[in-house]
Amino acid sequence: MMTHNGKLPPFIKESKEGVLLLLHIQPKASRNRIVGLHGDRLKLAVQAPPTDGKANKAVQQLLSKITGLPRSKIILKSGATSREKSFLLRKAETKDILKRLGF
Repeated sequence: MMTHNGKLPPFIKESKEGVLLLLHIQPKASRNRIVGLHGDRLKLAVQAPPTDGKANKAVQQLLSKITGLPRSKIILKSGATSREKSFLLRKAETKDILKRLGF
């Protein structure tokens, strides 16, 4: 599934390992949810604070709930201490992930 111009959204990259999501995280939000686009990243809001890896774990859990993938297949690749993060969804199909994300 592509966007209206036939290209993948800028927040998603395909790799031989699966699908890489480029995310902007808003910690300490009122609820866990997909907010929308934030520049070239997908913005997610999580209730967890950005301390001791709690927000990272909350993002992993939210992505698992949205995509249906087990948490063991959702790997933080970069941005452990940043709001700008990338998560690898191992063995995932791009079209399925886009559909589940609402794109």
